[in-house]
Amino acid sequence: QLQASGGGSVQTGDSLRLSCAASGRTFSGYFLGWFRQPPGKEREFVGATRWSSAADVASVSYSDSVKGRFTISRDKSKNMIYLQMNSLKPEDTAVYYCAARHFTQSSYNVWGQGTQVTVSS
Repeated sequence: QLQASGGGSVQTGDSLRLSCAASGRTFSGYFLGWFRQPPGKEREFVGATRWSSAADVASVSYSDSVKGRFTISRDKSKNMIYLQMNSLKPEDTAVYYCAARHFTQSSYNVWGQGTQVTVSS
């Protein structure tokens, strides 16, 4: 139902855009989020947006580590969400996942397969 793609190997300072295809259900009332798991570390929150809200910057939240460098956007006509990553750093190296949770739930329970992002110095 969620499939992330677009990962790859880049250099410090480069940009990369990840895509997440949502299928098989409606995500009205859901938050769609991006998470990442660096090598040897626990999975961490990157950012999230409300699927149903109008395009609104205030509806998107980011972790402090990516704020100002990463941008989440949606294309509801294509059932896609994106993670635009700029000014990448080696510490951004991780497997990136997209996930969803209904607004009534406290945790994300719909997960897609991850995509690897490697940033070399």
